[in-house]
Amino acid sequence: MEKQNQISFGLRRITTEQFAIIESSYDKSKDEAVELGTGLRFGFNTEKRIITVLLAINFSQEKAPFLVLEIGCYFQIIEEHWNTLYNAETKEINLPKSIAIHMVMLAVGTIRGVLHAKTENTPFNKFFLPTINVYELVKDDILIKTNDAIELE
Repeated sequence: MEKQNQISFGLRRITTEQFAIIESSYDKSKDEAVELGTGLRFGFNTEKRIITVLLAINFSQEKAPFLVLEIGCYFQIIEEHWNTLYNAETKEINLPKSIAIHMVMLAVGTIRGVLHAKTENTPFNKFFLPTINVYELVKDDILIKTNDAIELE
């Protein structure tokens, strides 16, 4: 019997969902007051057996974001393992916590690289994404519902 958390997948696509530098919201003299916000969502596409991790970050001062970035990492699951995750009756994915954490870790590394590339040669390149405890972002198995389905080109 195969263990549920042994899921084979590959990263198939990376997208930049949003990126903005809002210079008017940034005050260079208040660098010590910069806060980091994060957001995490999951989606899926049954036809292509894709689970998507959408990870967002924003740097802000006094609740006003000045650097916003959201990326999507599209992971394709092999067919035999997809069938252990996808419930055709409820049209939901039950993603084990260990696999979700692995995918989110890959997304964190990806967003860190995208942040550097998008801000390179700008004054905003000094803002690094610190270590993120993905165990705080993913506390349990993830249930992805049909209305989280993502259309792919």
